[in-house]
Amino acid sequence: MTQTLQTILARHQFEPTRLLQILCDVQEAFSWIAPETITALASALGLPRARVEGVVGFYSFLYSDAPCRYRLLFSDNITDRMLGNQALITYLCEKLWVERGRISEDGLAYVETTSCTGLCDQGPALLVNGWAIPSLTRERLDMIAELVLAQTPVEQWPRELFAMENNIRRADILIGNLLQPGDALRAALFAAPPLGEAAESAANARSWREGLPAAEHGSMDLLEEIKRSNLRGRGGAGFTTGMKWEACRNASCEQRYVVCNADEGEPGTFKDRVLLSTQADLLFDGMTLCAYVIGGGGRGGGSTHGFLYLRGEYRHLLEPLNEVLARRRSAGLLGRDILGLAGFDFDIEIHLGAGAYVCGEESALIESLEGKRGVPRNRPPYPVTHGYLQCPTTVNNVETFCAAALVAAHGGDWYRSIGTAKSAGTKVLSISGDCARPGIYEYPFGVAVSQVLADCGAGETLAVQISGPSGVCIAAPEFGRRIAFEDLATAGAFTVFDTSRDMFEVARNFAHFFAHESCGFCTPCRVGTAILRATMDKIAAGHGTLHDLAEIERLDRVLNQSAHCGLGHTACNPTLDTLKRFRPSYQRRLKSLVFEPAFDLDGALAAARRMTGRDDAGAHLSMEAET
Repeated sequence: MTQTLQTILARHQFEPTRLLQILCDVQEAFSWIAPETITALASALGLPRARVEGVVGFYSFLYSDAPCRYRLLFSDNITDRMLGNQALITYLCEKLWVERGRISEDGLAYVETTSCTGLCDQGPALLVNGWAIPSLTRERLDMIAELVLAQTPVEQWPRELFAMENNIRRADILIGNLLQPGDALRAALFAAPPLGEAAESAANARSWREGLPAAEHGSMDLLEEIKRSNLRGRGGAGFTTGMKWEACRNASCEQRYVVCNADEGEPGTFKDRVLLSTQADLLFDGMTLCAYVIGGGGRGGGSTHGFLYLRGEYRHLLEPLNEVLARRRSAGLLGRDILGLAGFDFDIEIHLGAGAYVCGEESALIESLEGKRGVPRNRPPYPVTHGYLQCPTTVNNVETFCAAALVAAHGGDWYRSIGTAKSAGTKVLSISGDCARPGIYEYPFGVAVSQVLADCGAGETLAVQISGPSGVCIAAPEFGRRIAFEDLATAGAFTVFDTSRDMFEVARNFAHFFAHESCGFCTPCRVGTAILRATMDKIAAGHGTLHDLAEIERLDRVLNQSAHCGLGHTACNPTLDTLKRFRPSYQRRLKSLVFEPAFDLDGALAAARRMTGRDDAGAHLSMEAET
């Protein structure tokens, strides 16, 4: 065991639950995770070697194949394809004299693709040893190739290569808020209650008497404000936030946890990247308020620890976020006796993901936090009663925690007055694709799709993919529909396609995405997504038939009935949506036969027959008979 490995283990206190973080540090230090390193880690952590090896094999950004100085992974989201990433990949491979998908003979470079990197507003993009580089051009790739060939350490590369824009195009109550760090916390813990019906009740008045918090009553007051606001989770499912927090608070356990899901892996979504860059204090206020609620105001046990699960593609945000946490500790906004409230102890640490879309599912995320493969759990029980380390755990995404902080600062009635009757507040949209002004747009719930398209400069729009591949694809006749839980619910992705696009190829890209990101735990999803990908490739190659289209519909029914988690349930959505709305894109590729095999044996043997001079009718028949 090397001194570096000892240092990494000591940094993580030889804790098995921190296995993924240990592996991320090992990957960064050595450029790969060697077989002997896996053995050493298993011994040091008291884990079976197969357990460590299984975790390494699960995550896309952990490598045990061979050492490589520079791993350059191009984002292969559909928007990157639309911006010409395939030609750029070929160009860089030629500059570096490497074969795509293979480590160079000298171990210097590896060029391949990865899933969406959260830079859809400024693609094409790539990751170099985990660090994101946006807005790729041939000129920028020339610079990258020179740096790689000169073996310049990535930390010494010009900073302008890594510079990215937030591209905030429209701000509302969340992105445009003027709150200072800790304002939402102070409002909940010490200030007079927000104006509204709740403030008029005698019980609430007693809870806030003399401007001092009565711990148990104060946290109940805040919970009531969250419930009154009708705040719903912004991850897409829209579960009521107050009900989730209350269920966790009422669970019978001394220890509770707060988890922020910042693993936005849905292609087309990048709002969390911007919120983490511009609203980190509001997020951490929201997480701390959640701890205050579910822990009963810091009295009699309760939540003392929180996690921010940061997707691996956002590695560049790790240090800035840790700096914000350090400032908050110095200001008394984290740690022991927060803001002087005795017994209110809470702190937050950041866990880095390693490239697994499925970890966006809350139970898979918790498994990953515990240092395991990110395989979704069977539910029930739910995380609010059996979450991290089987303790009650509240999991919300970045936008939800930020919105909760706004509720604490301004009151539930104020928040509920914005949006629609069933969808309170605002929604942050990540807009990309065929539009003049891609970026971040915040709207009150209820905004029409047509209004969003006009604002972002989209012209001749053919389709919009709402909420990424797992969401819904709509066509022009539906652009009057509204962004709201009662109509078009969305986790935030809003991808625009104009009339120049082939929607079959869009769906095919998404089919490849789901097949790549399936965790492999359950057979229906592991095999079903592979079958879907193969079927779409078969149609693209000109061998598709009506039989194949019927098989896709049957496959969707099988996955919905038997897949272990939501990935399998939604894998066929893009194909079925585009098939329903843009059927000609499929039909022009089909043959008239009811069924045709995907593999053409006669065609595969044709070249060999010609080379051996056997390509005559008699030899052809003889060859078929022998086969």
